[in-house]
Formats: sequence, C-alpha cells, structure tokens
Amino acid sequence: MVPELEKATVRIRQPERVRGIIQALREQGVAKLQVISDFDMTLSRFGCNGRRCPTSHNILDTSRVISEDGKRKLKDLLHYYYPIEIDPNRTLEEKRPLMVEWWTKAHELLVQQKIHKGDIAQIVRESEAMLRDGFKEFFDQLHKNNVPLFIFSAGIGDILEEIIRQANVFYSNVNVVSNYMDFNDDGVLTHFRGPLIHTYNKNNTVLQGTGYFQQLSTRTSIILLGDSMGDLTMADGVPSVENILKIGFLNDKVEERRGKYLDSYDIVLERDETLDVVNGILRYILTET
Repeated sequence: MVPELEKATVRIRQPERVRGIIQALREQGVAKLQVISDFDMTLSRFGCNGRRCPTSHNILDTSRVISEDGKRKLKDLLHYYYPIEIDPNRTLEEKRPLMVEWWTKAHELLVQQKIHKGDIAQIVRESEAMLRDGFKEFFDQLHKNNVPLFIFSAGIGDILEEIIRQANVFYSNVNVVSNYMDFNDDGVLTHFRGPLIHTYNKNNTVLQGTGYFQQLSTRTSIILLGDSMGDLTMADGVPSVENILKIGFLNDKVEERRGKYLDSYDIVLERDETLDVVNGILRYILTET
C-alpha cells in the first residue's frame, strides 16, 4: 500500500490496525479528509546540520531585535521549564499551570522588547528555520485536492505564517490557530492575543467561538500530525470522527519516550526529518480508487 512505511525510522505497534485505518481513509475519499497538524518540530525540522533547528519562539528569542539581557532571561526560562514540559514522570495536571507560567513570562519579556511588525519577515529570513524535507509535496497535495490543513500551534502565529509564506506554500486551504501578536498603530508589539495556547491545552477549550471544525463537520476522516503528547488532543473539537490516523514525530530522548509514543500514536517516526511517510500515505489515500 505505502512503501514509505518500510523506512527504518517507522515504528508501529499494531500494523494490522494501521493498515485498516489507512484503507478506510482511502475508501471514505478525499471529500471527507482533513489534516490537523502541529507546526514546530512537526512540519518544521527538529535538527539541521547537526544542530537544533529553531522553533517559532526560538526564532524570535535569538533574533537581533532582542536585547542581550532579554535573550539571557528567555534562555533561563527555557532551561527551567523545558525539562518539565518533556518529563515523562509528571502528570499533565502538574504540567499545565507551569506551561502557562512559562509562556506568560516569555510573552511578557517579548513585549518589553518593543518588537516591530515590519521586522518579522527579515527575522524569519535570517533564521535557520527549515520545513521538513518533502514539505512542498505535502502542502501541494493537500491544496490540489482541497483538503483543509489546520495548523494548531503553541508557537508564535506571526512567525510560523511567515515561514510558510516564504516557502511559497501558504495556500487558501491552510488555517492557523496559534499565539498571535497585537501591534499598535506604530507597528510595535503591545501584547499577545488570547487565549494563550501552550503545549498541553491544544484542545477544544482554546477553539471556542472559532467554529472552524463545525464548518467542516462532513470531514470525518482525520490525519493528525504531532510531536508531543499534548498534540494528541488537537482533534478533540471535531464534531464526528469516523477514522483518525495519528502520526507522531519522536525527535528527542527517543529511547526514553518510545513506549509512551507507541502507546499513543498509531505511527511513530523516530529521528525522521522528512515528511516522506506522511506524503506516501496521502498519495495512497488521494489516488482515485
């Protein structure tokens, strides 16, 4: 069906079940399909040239528009909170308030920097941000087949939109929900628009009033792409799900987290910097039967 599933990076706990879901997605047809994806380290790369690739927050945190003092404070926050975010031994209930604390403090620091809206395109151009190999085929296939792509991100919406725009794949079928900046009349950042989206509240609570999934109520076939445990709830707002395939990118601390990922995601991609598997599945589903 999908030769890409033979790649060495692929791990699947229940191959028969996964085969069944992929078959069902194909039989249901393109008109019923929608894709719901995380952005940072899912559509964008985790590593480039032996180094960590930046997330949409990192791109801003390390850019020339942030003072040295600001950079130091943001880095301190990262070193304190990131281990908590990925700690497999803490519950989500423990993590949630700490994530709110982290994002709130980071956003307050960014607001103090008086960032200009007009600088964002250049900041992204100068960054090392990279979309995963195969991104063009991914965005193109979905666009050509009118499949809605919902990007649900705890990053910075203005930055990730600019990354997609500069890659020339910001098509009309792409919708983003993320943390967006608000600028005053002089184009200076004054605050971040609510509701705050962090790693562990990517669910219906922050989509209230958007009506996005309601408009797509006939799209009952879901492919979900994520790289953290918090991404598993991204489709919770879909009114009726007939078939859902969850694909997880396991980028970091692979051995330590493998079990948890295999329990939660149908397909786990270990240290795979490409969208090959996702594209292979889409190619199979979107081929007219």
